[in-house]
Amino acid sequence: MKSIFFNRAKQLEEEINEYLGIVNNSILIFNRDVTKYVKKKFKEFDESKKDILKLENEADDYQKDIKFKLYKYMLIPESRGDVLNLLESVDNIVDLAKKVLTQLSIEKPQIPDFLENEFLELTDKTAKSVDALVLSLRAYFEQISMVNDSVNKVHFYEHEVDKIEERLKRKIFSSDKIPKFSKKVHLRYFSEKIASLSDEAETISEKVSVAAIKRSI
Repeated sequence: MKSIFFNRAKQLEEEINEYLGIVNNSILIFNRDVTKYVKKKFKEFDESKKDILKLENEADDYQKDIKFKLYKYMLIPESRGDVLNLLESVDNIVDLAKKVLTQLSIEKPQIPDFLENEFLELTDKTAKSVDALVLSLRAYFEQISMVNDSVNKVHFYEHEVDKIEERLKRKIFSSDKIPKFSKKVHLRYFSEKIASLSDEAETISEKVSVAAIKRSI
């Protein structure tokens, strides 16, 4: 099936591509900054946390402009509702990334050295699940036959995140190196927050699958 866009919607296509680029950049920044925090590069983490706020504002501006063009110029009317739903859903990724980084800067959990690898792996696989989600969205707009391949990757990485998250939690609560139960709970909380981005990516990927099926009928 051809691209969802036609000649007079090319400007909209470019804006959606730029918007998806912002979403992709947000998860790159998320991965970068969580890695800095886990590796205890706190000064670098504090200096770079403003980047995600800038991207969130850019994403909001793009989303508003895309909505305006969709309605004012009656572009892609047969799929407009699905497009709006997908764009509003994927905006949650940018919001979640910002919230996790903000909470890290406020609460400052103490991550022991022996948990660093698990936290880094959890963050990396979470980022890969979002990367795959962005690919599925690009496929929906440009090459719908490739949607399922990317959606399957989202599912794969989300399951990997689940396994790492469980392993990390077991390591946290079985360790004598973390004497206070409150600190164990705090670490568990942040492992769940990091993993929540992959859960959101999987939820949105299901919406992409449904929207792709509707376009194929």
